[in-house]
Amino acid sequence: MKILSNKTKQFLVLLLKIIVVCSAFYYIYNKLSSDKTLDPALLQEVLLNPQHTWALVALLLLTFSNRFVEILKWQNLSSLIQPVSVGQATKQVLSALTLGIFTPNGIGEYAGKALYFPKKDTGRVIFLNMVCNGVQVIYAIVFGLIGLTILNHKHEFIPPYYLWILYGIASTILLLFFSLRRLTIKGYSINTVLEMLRDIPQKTHRKNLFLALLRYASFTHQYVILYYLFGVSIPYFELLCAVSAIYLLASSLPNFQFLEFAVKGSIAMFIFTALDVNQWVVALVATLIWLLNIVLPISIGSYFVLTFRLKK
Repeated sequence: MKILSNKTKQFLVLLLKIIVVCSAFYYIYNKLSSDKTLDPALLQEVLLNPQHTWALVALLLLTFSNRFVEILKWQNLSSLIQPVSVGQATKQVLSALTLGIFTPNGIGEYAGKALYFPKKDTGRVIFLNMVCNGVQVIYAIVFGLIGLTILNHKHEFIPPYYLWILYGIASTILLLFFSLRRLTIKGYSINTVLEMLRDIPQKTHRKNLFLALLRYASFTHQYVILYYLFGVSIPYFELLCAVSAIYLLASSLPNFQFLEFAVKGSIAMFIFTALDVNQWVVALVATLIWLLNIVLPISIGSYFVLTFRLKK
């Protein structure tokens, strides 16, 4: 019975792997086959233009950097549990990305990474993943608010009082965070989290902060390069502010990773319409960013999902 049970378990795990991978690729195929923004002629014109060679090289380097820096961030934090190589961190990050594609705001990534560690460390893995993602969120909020403020001051595409409401919400959350830090729920409080953060070595924190900043610069400049490749002539700093604002607004909304391109694309259209940018270019850039930052990593992550073995 035990042998049968083990074989049944192995079969169910394999079936689950196949379902996850097939679902991911079906969605990718379905999205690409119905996407009217992917104009082959326009893409060919951009790709074959000799003047765009260095920009395309920079775009590919930033695409690699965006995901590789995330891998280094996770290696830095997960090594507090057990030594993790770059190769192991790559498997964990890309597998988790694949498993998290159909969950709200990538929540499935937490479970995906936890599968690579002993069950006794599950809580620690989830906490460290929160630290890993939390720093990225902080940068998105800070730079996004700065970008949104500067951009709205120049173009005023939203009423100024909306910005004050946004500042008010951010300030209220910050105030509640500190005023309720002693409130205990099921044995946990904000003070407990702060103590856990203090237990992490300062060297690890500094490295995490630096890598998160590097990753933020990587994916924002992917947008900048793509817009310039498609003929957008907005000044660099203004374009960077617009991208930061888009990322902030998109990140603040609950969404699924496989719908991320639609959420960011619709917000980008709203902002770039005020900047007189062609909506087809905005939609095309959103689709290409999705291809580079989601489809490519998931294609690799799917292999790691299929070859994953549960820890006994």
